[in-house]
Parts: sequence; C-alpha cells; structure tokens
Amino acid sequence: MPDRRRIPPITTARARRLRSDMTDVERRLWSAMRGKQLEGCRFRRQHAIGAYIVDFACVERMLVIELDGGQHQDQKTYDDTRSKYLNQQGWQVVRFWNNEVLENLDGVLEVIVEKLKSTPNSDIPSPMQGEG
Repeated sequence: MPDRRRIPPITTARARRLRSDMTDVERRLWSAMRGKQLEGCRFRRQHAIGAYIVDFACVERMLVIELDGGQHQDQKTYDDTRSKYLNQQGWQVVRFWNNEVLENLDGVLEVIVEKLKSTPNSDIPSPMQGEG
C-alpha cells in the first residue's frame, strides 16, 4: 500500500530547488517527456515520494525514471535501499545512466514507452481529476 503521509516541507522545498537546477541530461530527457509526449502520460520532474525525490515520475502509471551519473557508482547501497522503498510503495523504478540519455535518447524513450504500455493505470487519482 502506498505511503500517503504528507511530504515534509523541507523535502518539498528541496524538490523545487532541484527543478530549477536541473542538469543538462535531465533537461534533455524532460524536453522529450513533458507535455504528455509519451503515450499521453504526464510526468512530473523532481517529484517527492516519502523522504525521497525522484528525477521523473508518472503518477498514473506508478513509474519512476531515475538518471544516474558517475556518483551513483559510489552509492549503490543507497540507490538499492531507495528503489526497495519505492517498490514497496507500488512504484516501478527504471534507471538509465546519463551517457545513455546523451548517446541514445531514442533508445531510452523506447524503453520508457514500453514500460508505460506494460503498466496499467494506478488507482491513485491525478490532482487534475475533478477540476474543470
């Protein structure tokens, strides 16, 4: 069952700061994902889930996309713990190395599209539902 507790304000503030300080690799992938460009699904960037902030999240499909640079080679235990927590909350985590995005963006997008196609909509209502 997903953790529905309120996100701590410090985590929300950090996520906002990360959104304004995106890396070039994050910007490149974001430009290809934003605006429901992939299977009509909406992604959020630097999205807080519990105590963690993920690079990109599609709430309706419970799919997290993480980009890993060289620093992630040294923090494998942390990344594994984080992925385990996200999986326990119902999220599927897909990781790409930064160089994959830079050298093969089309291939990365194909993998994401396949994950979206194979993942049914979640029961979590979108914040946009019910508005209008």
